[in-house]
Amino acid sequence: MSEQKRKTTQFLVPDSVMASDKGRYDIYPCFKLDAGQIHIGYEQLASYMLKHKTIVIDGYVGVFWDDLCSGLNSYFKKKGIHVRFHDVASALKESSQIDALIEPFLGGNDPIFGTRTSLDILDFFNKQDLEAIVPDPEAQLNIIYGPGAALCQWNAPLVYVDIPKNELQFRMRAKAIANLGAEKPLDNPKEMYKRFYFVDWIVLNKHKQQLANHIDVFVDDQKPQQPMWTKGEAMRTALKEMSQNFFRVRPWFEPGAWGGTWMKDQIPGLSQDVPNYAWSFELITPENGLLLEDDGKILELSFDFLMFQEYENVLGEAAKYFGYEFPIRFDYLDTFDGGNLSIQVHPQQDYFVKEFGENFTQDECYYILDAKEDAKVYLGFKERIEPAKFKNELETSQKRGNVVEIANYVHSMKAEKHDLFLIPNGTIHGSGKNNMVLEISATPYIFTFKLYDWLRVDLDGKPRPINIERGFDNLDFTRTESVIEREFISKPQIINQGKNWKIIHLPTHKEHFYEVYRYEFEDTMEINTNNQCHVLSVVEGTSVMLVTSKGIKQRFNYAETFVVPAACDSYSLINEGELPCKVVKAFVDIGKIQFQRN
Repeated sequence: MSEQKRKTTQFLVPDSVMASDKGRYDIYPCFKLDAGQIHIGYEQLASYMLKHKTIVIDGYVGVFWDDLCSGLNSYFKKKGIHVRFHDVASALKESSQIDALIEPFLGGNDPIFGTRTSLDILDFFNKQDLEAIVPDPEAQLNIIYGPGAALCQWNAPLVYVDIPKNELQFRMRAKAIANLGAEKPLDNPKEMYKRFYFVDWIVLNKHKQQLANHIDVFVDDQKPQQPMWTKGEAMRTALKEMSQNFFRVRPWFEPGAWGGTWMKDQIPGLSQDVPNYAWSFELITPENGLLLEDDGKILELSFDFLMFQEYENVLGEAAKYFGYEFPIRFDYLDTFDGGNLSIQVHPQQDYFVKEFGENFTQDECYYILDAKEDAKVYLGFKERIEPAKFKNELETSQKRGNVVEIANYVHSMKAEKHDLFLIPNGTIHGSGKNNMVLEISATPYIFTFKLYDWLRVDLDGKPRPINIERGFDNLDFTRTESVIEREFISKPQIINQGKNWKIIHLPTHKEHFYEVYRYEFEDTMEINTNNQCHVLSVVEGTSVMLVTSKGIKQRFNYAETFVVPAACDSYSLINEGELPCKVVKAFVDIGKIQFQRN
């Protein structure tokens, strides 16, 4: 494996944080714990372990297990304690057997897409080898470690070691880690990611769910030389409090081939050693983490833990439809002074379920947070185009590098601040340059079929994958400009107002299972959750103070996304700026779900 530990210019999470200033976007949002809950370093962790004869250390793929064991053992040696470490990986099946096991889920030669696996973590192990891993009676302390360690069923405290998925990917790109059951990293990081997404994360999340209520100690591995940890009970108490009040996930930021300058210029604290920023994962829950804070010390855990423990509190009435899957996604697409997004389409529902094993497809909206004068959005087809001719031009372009005159086929329209463009599955679309798009969507996020990418290469110098066949299997050619202008541009409707406030409905498409509203107010808004989870973003103004029905307060600044769970019941938003504030809200529309299922 590579000696380089992580390949990125993004900063590691700091040792400590201070509260963000009013109006200043906070890239390290935290949920506060009682004092004394977060601990630092191997010494205290090892001291805890020495109170027991056996310890189970389970955790996620991507953890630097050798560093963890070395850090613990250095303390044990100082104390003269004889410790036996047992690597559960010794019970894994041969890598060739695992390759054959997972092959049906990896999509063959497809560079991006596979199918959600039906495997469990136990399928990766030889049962008899697991049973053979037993404590050494000669050792003063026995520790079994690695993903799946709890399968050995030792009667011992459970330590769980987690790694945020953005940090996992930085390690992946450096080839410092390998996939679950693989002997070494794959040469192509995109192939590694595909295996992580469709196999490893599915398997390990199911395992994590089974362990979550039994964790005695939780460890954050993103700083392997200085692990942060807390007791399992403190973690579970924090998750319950979040589920009744609010949470904001830790956003992470990525450059891209079409990326822009808005985030680089407007969000303080980001690394400037990048060509641009294309994405902000504001709320893409399969990959975001949650930060806990104790007197400035911070620890991160995967968002999955919140849903495994508190999905009913979080989702309320929608929990029966989505279970542990958080249904709504918010993210930013920055093309300010950048380039056009690819011309693309997302899979229709039946295709999505059949091909990828997912539950609900990638229905999107573009909310325009900011835009320059020449900004536009590509959406729908021109009238009376010939699909076969369009496909032929796209295929010829892919083979020979010919320019496609997209304007001959794809409708475009001017984009202005606070517009909402509706992009249900099957709709050809793409943001033009000079937009700052708040993408409001169902949670799936990698299922984009690129039809044309303006003949450019990715940041690694290689062409970005094009999916013309898959795209044409899903395109709806009835969505032409007359239909788009009538049904795919949200028409704002004032549904209630008072002296200094308005509630505006931004209707979504009939195929979207979520609705979008905007609150515009000078002073305070009082809001009931009505047993629904609210995803919110401050789209104009300096900042708002959230006050929950439980009396918890938290500031959220311009461009920040936050969530008020269903169990909060009611909350207030207080405008902290001198000018009127605008806050967008998305939530699951139960009536739409029932209509779609009927």
